[in-house]
Amino acid sequence: MSTSPSLADLSRLYQTEFVRSARAVGALWAVCSLCFAVIQVVILVQPSWIGTTNARNQPGGQQLPSGTMGLFEVCLESDWPVPDCRGGLSSLSPLPSFQSVAVLVGVSLWAVWTSVLCLCLFRFCGAATVYKICAWLQLTAGFCLALACLLFPDSWESPEMRTLCGDSVSSFSPGNCSVHWAYILALLGVLDYAILATLAFVLANRQDALLPPDSQEVTAGLLMTA
Repeated sequence: MSTSPSLADLSRLYQTEFVRSARAVGALWAVCSLCFAVIQVVILVQPSWIGTTNARNQPGGQQLPSGTMGLFEVCLESDWPVPDCRGGLSSLSPLPSFQSVAVLVGVSLWAVWTSVLCLCLFRFCGAATVYKICAWLQLTAGFCLALACLLFPDSWESPEMRTLCGDSVSSFSPGNCSVHWAYILALLGVLDYAILATLAFVLANRQDALLPPDSQEVTAGLLMTA
């Protein structure tokens, strides 16, 4: 007569299956966090938040320059293959009208890279604790980036924008310009941070709910040695 497995054996088997699935989901979450941390650097430094459109004449017939603009740099098209850029991240001084936006993006960048560095804590702390720390950091990064995306259109009424986009520029109205890929990437980043933070909270709650306290350290070691 066959004997059914004991409750302890079933619990141990269930924990093993959980660890296997958590390894895959946790690895995917970590890779996505690292990838978007790199993308966040591109968002900060690239002069492609806003740029000119094809319509380059003002109503009075004045010819406007063509180019793009970021938080730190304005690049105008010239007769040379390389655009004429003014400013840059090397001066650590954002454009006056975008200082608040640059600070918020910088704080978001710090938060997401701190969450990436916190992945090293899996060797020293419980997995649930690390996931929660990273989740709160990613929520902070997403909140700051969302504020930056909201403040950016409100800062368009500036001398730099009028030079590039014409006198019809005003808050939330880019005149003869349009938003470019860096700003769109920042908007997508807000959604990405929300998804990553939610996934981190889910992984943390599953660790707390399914694993007994004395096995959390062992599970954290298994997650790192996968």
